[in-house]
Amino acid sequence: MRVHKLTFAALAVVAGLSLTACNGDDGTAQSDPSSASGASSSAAGSDSGGSDQGGSDQGSGDDSAGNSGGQGTAAGTGSNANGKVGKCRTDELEITASDSTIGGDTEGSVAVTLKNGGGRDCTLAAYAGVDLKTSQGVLSAKRTGQEASPMVLKDGKSVSFGISYPMNKSGGSGVRITGLVVTPPNETKSVTLDWPGAATLPVTDGSGSPVQVGPIGSAGQGG
Repeated sequence: MRVHKLTFAALAVVAGLSLTACNGDDGTAQSDPSSASGASSSAAGSDSGGSDQGGSDQGSGDDSAGNSGGQGTAAGTGSNANGKVGKCRTDELEITASDSTIGGDTEGSVAVTLKNGGGRDCTLAAYAGVDLKTSQGVLSAKRTGQEASPMVLKDGKSVSFGISYPMNKSGGSGVRITGLVVTPPNETKSVTLDWPGAATLPVTDGSGSPVQVGPIGSAGQGG
């Protein structure tokens, strides 16, 4: 009996040591997820830093967009940086033409009026470009040679210039006029109008244009 008791006691000690070893292994296993969780947190922190860097790049893009907006505002004023008045643009002008021939005149005349509707004052140089569309092609008017200085056309105001042309008294059909093309000074965009004067011009020998254009302000008074 004594031998059996000693044997059981020895088995109990061995079993106790085995349980202690197992518990130690479980503790070690439980600590591993904690380490993995820490590693995950570090990785997340690194990713967060990348996002912050991306935000800085977006901020730079906003600054660039702001600069572009500033340039757009300056361009829209119609004046340059030193405050000088900009030139009149074709799209800012209301251009009309009317017959201004008076009975007894030896030549026909047409008055072309430019009204400033651009919402700002603008500058007009001395001469506008004038072309007549005819049955024989385009006929460009010659300048009269009168001296004229650039002028400031106030917003909402008008100014006129004159076109003179020979009357067709030949009795023939002459050269038929089909339209009037006006190009404001220092502009490349033109406006085509109905011709309000006589229907035809006399046939010429082609040595020069019989149509002349006066400087800005050469017809009537600005309104």
